[in-house]
Amino acid sequence: MTGTDTCDLAPLRPRLPSPLQEITDERFERLGVRLLLKRDDLIHPELVGNKWRKLAPNLATAVGRTVLTFGGAYSNHLRATAAAGRLLGLPTVGVVRGQELAGRPLNPSLARCAADGMRLHFVDRSTYRRKAEPETLAALLRAARAEDALVVPEGGSNTAAVRGCRALGEELGEHADVVALACGTGGTLAGLAAGLPPGRRALGIPVLKGGFLADDIRRLQDRAFGGPRGSWSLDGRFHHGGYARTTPELDSFADDFERRHGLPVERVYVAKMLHALLVLTQEGTFARGTTLTAVVTGRPFP
Repeated sequence: MTGTDTCDLAPLRPRLPSPLQEITDERFERLGVRLLLKRDDLIHPELVGNKWRKLAPNLATAVGRTVLTFGGAYSNHLRATAAAGRLLGLPTVGVVRGQELAGRPLNPSLARCAADGMRLHFVDRSTYRRKAEPETLAALLRAARAEDALVVPEGGSNTAAVRGCRALGEELGEHADVVALACGTGGTLAGLAAGLPPGRRALGIPVLKGGFLADDIRRLQDRAFGGPRGSWSLDGRFHHGGYARTTPELDSFADDFERRHGLPVERVYVAKMLHALLVLTQEGTFARGTTLTAVVTGRPFP
């Protein structure tokens, strides 16, 4: 294998650029805001949304190697990696947070990973938190019998992924004044902001508590581009209790949005972002005449 070898990604067959869909919603219209949806959920039936954008640049370098990555029991990233491995003929290992899960029946998400050929390796939560430390990572690779694996970080957010997500901003170009998306690890926002033209900005809605994401995004841009790129900001008020948590208010909003627009709304990320945009619009955050584009990064898991 040479340094120029790359994996053939043709079997993934993405739909790019993803479509833009205009939404007619009087709650936005009466305040002079035009709402578009960037349907990244339609890029690929199994590598949905930003999962394709972040995984494809990493998998291109796999060239027959095992791919090892990390996630929780309901991780969209683990499911996408497992599906990609099946489609590309690559072995995959998922390091799953929660040793206590090892003796239990697999939930539907992990069962899908296993059905796609992913070998699951459960670790205790303390070890999982230290997974980026070199010694801990080396021990995990040995325990998982994957010392030579290509390691992709949790959520897929690394330099290759951030550069891959720059295409999202380039696709949007002049179609939006403000581009909003829900954020977990920040890699998609870091790349999106870098790809937007001057005068356009990205708005991230974190789905986790903690207030750490801004520093992470700056670090990701430093590594990917050598410094800050684009205009971006975060609004951390809309996590609804933390990752994968919800509230009656959020469930009511998502149910109503589905009825109004016939669009299934994924609850962990997309619902929080769309709800935030409605609240921000009602607060007067966006001037009349603003074109607001919401990136739909996922869809409900059946």
